[in-house]
Amino acid sequence: MATKAASKKTGKQANADAAVIDLPTEQELLAMSDADYMNERQLNFFRERLRQLEQEILNNAGATTEHLRETQFVPDPADRATIEEEHALELRTRDRERKLLKKVQQSIARIDSGEYGWCEETGEPIGVPRLLARPTATLSLEAQERREMRQKMFGD
Repeated sequence: MATKAASKKTGKQANADAAVIDLPTEQELLAMSDADYMNERQLNFFRERLRQLEQEILNNAGATTEHLRETQFVPDPADRATIEEEHALELRTRDRERKLLKKVQQSIARIDSGEYGWCEETGEPIGVPRLLARPTATLSLEAQERREMRQKMFGD
């Protein structure tokens, strides 16, 4: 219940709390026993990592918006085409980040509900190494491989 209340705090409050909370290092996470899987320290570590990622994505979106608002008159068609291509690339990148932001927010909600770190398909642990590499993972490595194989075979 304390985690749900903590998730409603503002960004500044959360950052201040993170300084008070004893967050483990990646090495400490990897050294923890299986019995410690998704204990409070691990959940706090991943919550903080996800919040930082969320803030980074939001900052990038704001910077993109400002950049696209800047109007430039460029008489040379080649230069204008280059600028338009850069804008298109930036928009594609932001679209990918928008999708990632949704996954990040869903992962934070999974931490709050006690479901984070457990495979949606099998209920087995996803594993700390996989979560360190991909904190938004919802499937164990084996379940993800099975899903990708099905997609390859059936085009799901």
